[in-house]
Amino acid sequence: VQLQASGGGLVQAGDSLRLSCAASRLPFSVYSMGWFRQALGKERELVAAINWSGGVTYYADSVKGRFTISRDNAENTVYLQMNSLKPEDTAIYYCAATAMAPTRSRYEYGYWGEGTQVTVSS
Repeated sequence: VQLQASGGGLVQAGDSLRLSCAASRLPFSVYSMGWFRQALGKERELVAAINWSGGVTYYADSVKGRFTISRDNAENTVYLQMNSLKPEDTAIYYCAATAMAPTRSRYEYGYWGEGTQVTVSS
C-alpha cells in the first residue's frame, strides 16, 4: 500500500492550497480517508476525514468553513482544499486510510503517507 501526498508549499496568510493524496495497492473505494497534521513540537491531529462514499465528512473545529475534504474513487485520490490559510496551519500534512468509519483517533488508521509540508507566512 502506498499513499503519496502532494501539493504542499510556502504561501502567505489568506492564500489557498489543495493537497492531493493518491493511493495505490489499496481497495480505496471501501476505505475512509483522513488528513492529519503535525506542527513542530505538537501532537499529530486529525484535520478532516471522509467516509468511503464521500457522504460523511468530519472537520476539526479549527478548520471548519476553511478546509474541504473530498475524494475521487475513480482516481483513488483524496483531496484537501485549504482556503484562508493562517500561520497556525503550518505543519506537515499526512493522509491516512482506515477500514473503519471516519475517526479522530490516529491509532485507527493503518496506512499513512509520508507527508507534505505546508508553511503559511504572516
